[in-house]
Amino acid sequence: MPPTTNREGPLVDEEIRAPQVRLVGADGEMLGIVATREALKMAHAVGLNLLEVSPNADPPVAKILDNGKFKYEQQKKKNEARKKQKVIDIKEIKIRPNIDQNDYQVKLNAAKRFIGAGDKVKITLRFRGREMAHQELGIQLLERFRIDMESETKVEQLPKLENRQMIMVLAPK
Repeated sequence: MPPTTNREGPLVDEEIRAPQVRLVGADGEMLGIVATREALKMAHAVGLNLLEVSPNADPPVAKILDNGKFKYEQQKKKNEARKKQKVIDIKEIKIRPNIDQNDYQVKLNAAKRFIGAGDKVKITLRFRGREMAHQELGIQLLERFRIDMESETKVEQLPKLENRQMIMVLAPK
């Protein structure tokens, strides 16, 4: 009976179909090329399993170890890799065309903090009422923001007008 194709992980014990395997002992030393049946007997003699760790080698590499412990170690490695993975968020900063200098500095510092943490920053410039007649002020403000952030960011999306707001996206270099 061939092993099922939808199973995850290495082949264990009787699932190994190769006539012979390159055997690695429980303590990590190389035991050489051994018949699969002989390797199975050796594994069961010490109360452990035979796992095919490298099926594409010629002959396949099999190791004598505890299957449960092996699965546990693999799961631990996956979880550790997931912890170290950084998910990039998009942080939004909202400004207005007639923003005061001090408020501008506060928003700029917040953007620098977000970029320093590895997140993207979306700057949304909102126009109200008659401010729409002076869109060039909005473009100048976003351009100033881009220049101030130029050393640590790159522009992912140039300023573009959507309804009553202009949006620009900056990403860390």
